[in-house]
Amino acid sequence: MGLKERLSEDLKNAMKSGDKIRLEVVRMLQTMLRRREIERKGEGKELTEEDEIQVIKSEIKKRKEAIELFEKGGRVDLAEKERKELEILNEYLPEQMSEEEIREIVGRIIQETGAVGQKDFGKVMGLAMKELKGKADGSLVQKIVKEKLGM
Repeated sequence: MGLKERLSEDLKNAMKSGDKIRLEVVRMLQTMLRRREIERKGEGKELTEEDEIQVIKSEIKKRKEAIELFEKGGRVDLAEKERKELEILNEYLPEQMSEEEIREIVGRIIQETGAVGQKDFGKVMGLAMKELKGKADGSLVQKIVKEKLGM
């Protein structure tokens, strides 16, 4: 089942169960995906799974930033709502790789490229993100690459 079908099914279930937060998140996600699909058609391209993941990650990033701002402003109630939305959005991402699996892949890339030090950071990071796209959080990959390159 594709993401669109899953969202339609989840929308129906959220309506039946009265889960307002899930209903809001699913509707918002459907809207954002439609917008992205229209953009892609304007470019003469179809919406890919990678595009879908990109939309979800963008929404996740917005929620993380909002949580941080609400907590700084002392609005715990709003931060909690954003956390619930964040949990729901994470359900739509593909299974994320463990830190150990990411370390193995980054280690292999460093060996294959013969990377040493800060000057090779961009090359290693580029190859790692190409291989781990959608399967790992970019900030975690960056942290591991810096660690392995001794930065």
